[in-house]
Amino acid sequence: MGSSTSPPDPATPKRQFRGIWLATVANLDWPSRPGLTPAAQQAELRGWLDLARRLRCNAVVVQVRPAADALWPSPYEPWSAVLTGGQGGHPGYDPLGFLVTEAHARNLELHAWFNPYRIANHADPGRLVADHPARRNPDWVVAYAGRLYYDPGIPAVRSFVQDAMLDAVTHYDIDAVHWDDYFYPYPVAGQAFADHATFARYGAGFGSVEAWRRHNVDRLVEQMSDRLRAVKPWVRFGISPFGIWRNATTDPLGSRTAGLQSYDAIHADTRHWVREQWVDYVAPQLYWHLGHPAADYAELVRWWSETVSGTTVELIVGQSTYRAGAAGQDPAWQNPAELSRHLHLHRAYPQVRGDLQFSAKDVRADRLGAVSRLVAEHYSRPALAPVAAGRGGTPAPGTAPPPPAVTAAVRTPTGVRLDWLPAPGSTPTAYAVYRLAGTDAADPTMLDDARHLLAAVRATGAGDSYADATAAAGSAYTYLVTALDRQHRESPPGPARVLTAGSDAFSVIVDNDTPGGFTASAAWGTSRWSAGRYGADYRYTTAQPVSDPAWFTVTVPATGNYRVEVWHPAASGYHPGAPHLVQTTTGLVTRPVDQRADGGRWRELGVFPLAAGRRPVVGVSRWAPAGGHIIADAVRLTRVP
Repeated sequence: MGSSTSPPDPATPKRQFRGIWLATVANLDWPSRPGLTPAAQQAELRGWLDLARRLRCNAVVVQVRPAADALWPSPYEPWSAVLTGGQGGHPGYDPLGFLVTEAHARNLELHAWFNPYRIANHADPGRLVADHPARRNPDWVVAYAGRLYYDPGIPAVRSFVQDAMLDAVTHYDIDAVHWDDYFYPYPVAGQAFADHATFARYGAGFGSVEAWRRHNVDRLVEQMSDRLRAVKPWVRFGISPFGIWRNATTDPLGSRTAGLQSYDAIHADTRHWVREQWVDYVAPQLYWHLGHPAADYAELVRWWSETVSGTTVELIVGQSTYRAGAAGQDPAWQNPAELSRHLHLHRAYPQVRGDLQFSAKDVRADRLGAVSRLVAEHYSRPALAPVAAGRGGTPAPGTAPPPPAVTAAVRTPTGVRLDWLPAPGSTPTAYAVYRLAGTDAADPTMLDDARHLLAAVRATGAGDSYADATAAAGSAYTYLVTALDRQHRESPPGPARVLTAGSDAFSVIVDNDTPGGFTASAAWGTSRWSAGRYGADYRYTTAQPVSDPAWFTVTVPATGNYRVEVWHPAASGYHPGAPHLVQTTTGLVTRPVDQRADGGRWRELGVFPLAAGRRPVVGVSRWAPAGGHIIADAVRLTRVP
C-alpha cells in the first residue's frame, strides 16, 4: 500500500473514554439485593464487567463508599449494609480486591466512586453501628431532610473523609478516585442545613455562609488532589458534578440555561476546580435532551467544552441512560436515537473525550434499543482510553514502554492466535492488537483511528496472547501489536507479523523506523520525498567504498529456509545496483537491486538458510560504484517449507 494516507474516521475514534456507573447505594445496581452469598455477589459483578466489555467500554465507575461505609476492610468505617443487609457485617470476601482483579483482567479501568459526606439515607444515628465514626463524633453530624450528613465546615471532618478514601487508594490498584455531585445536600424547601454554629466557629473573614460553604468544598477538592498526587500520582481524580454551574442570567460566565445552579444551591464551584486543574477529568451530569427549553444539551456541551479549554482537564459527559424509553420522561426520550444524537454532537467538540452512562441496570435494560443503537453507531470498534495528561500540566510518571515482539501467529480452527513478549526489562500495563488486510499494509495513518484495532488486552507480566476469532480462513493479514503503560501511552508497533493467504507460515516485516529493528550510521539520511516508500519515511545515502551498511535486525524463530524480500521507493536518480546483504547459515550473501524501477512493492532477493535467534539479518551496503542514492526502507522474511 506504500505511503498513501487517509484521514481518521470520526465514527471509530482510537481514543475515547467509555464507561458505566455501577451504583451500590440502596442496591441500585449491585449487589442486586443485600445478603447474597459471596459466590452470588461475585457472579453478578462478573456479569456487569462482562457487559461492559461486550459494549466495548474501557472503564467502570463502581461505588465503593456509598454512605460513610466501605466495600473493603476499612480501618476507618464499617462494612456497607448493601453487602450483607447489616452495617458492619463481613461479606466473606474483599469486594474491592475482587473488583480490581476482575476489572483489570478484562482491561477495564476501575474508577473507585466515593461519596464524601453522606452518612445515611435516614435520620436516626441510633441505627448506625455502635462504633461508627458518626456516633463517636456526634458534633460532626447534621440531620437534614430525613438524612444524615457529615458537616463539611469542620476541618476534622474534611481530614477524616479524605483519610477514609485514601485508605482504598493506598491498598488497592485502582485507576481513579471518582466523586459524584453530593457535597452540601441539595436544598429542600422549608428546611435549613444546621451548620450556623460551625460557621460561627470557622467562618471568620467570610461575608456570607454561602461563600464559606463554597470555600469548604474547594478545600476538600484541593486537599484531596494534593494528597492523592503525593500518595499515588498516577491515580487520576475525577468529579461528576451537576450539569449546570451557573446560568448566564446570574453570571455572564455561566451557560445559557435556566436551571438549578450548583454554585449557589450546593455550593460547588465546579468551574473553579477545572480552571485550577485540581482534577484530571470532569464528568458533568448532562441529563437533559437536545433542545430542552431550560437546559439544552447542546448548550451545555458547548459551555463545558469552553470551560475545559486551555486546561489539562478531560471532559467526559455523564449521560442519562436511565431516561431513555422510561415512563414519565419528556417525549424526546421516547426517541431511540436521542442518546446516539448526543455522541454525534460531540464530534464537533474535540474537548469531549468520552461518555459515562448512568446507570448499569439501565444500560442492560436497553429500552427502545437506545443503548444498542449508540453502540452500533459510536462503539463499533474498540477504543483505547485517552492518554492521561498529568494534573495541572505536570507530566504523569512513566513513558510509553518499548514495543513488544510477536513470537507467533498461528491459524487455529477458530481463527488466528497471536503470541508476543514484552521488550526485555519493560513492564507494560496492556497491549493493543491491530489487524490489517493483506500483506503490504504499510500506511502508518491506518493506526490513527480504530478501524484496524482488534482489542486492548491486559498484560500478565510474561508472555501474552490474543485469539482473533474474526479472522477469515485463508485470508492474508498483517498483525501489529503495541504496548501501553498505565497512563495509556502507546509504543510504536513491534515488527509486523504477516499471515499469507492460505498459510500459517512465519512472516515478519521490519521497517526502517521499527524500534530496535534498524541501525545505520549518521551517513544515512531520512526522507519522505518518494511516494512509493514503505511507512512514514525511508533512509538514503551515497555510494562510497566504505564498510557502512544499514542493518535490519530480525528475530528468526527457528533455523530454516526463509524468503527475503525488500521494499524501496524508485526514482531515476537511485542506484542501479544497490548491494543487499543477507547473513545466512553459510556466510554473507550479496544481492544487487536496481532501485531505479519496480519500487513501491516487495521484491524478492531469494530464499536463504537462516539461523534461529535475534541478529542483524539483512543489510544495505554503501560499497558500490557511484551511480545514485542507495535506499534502505523495509524488509520482509517469510519461512518456506
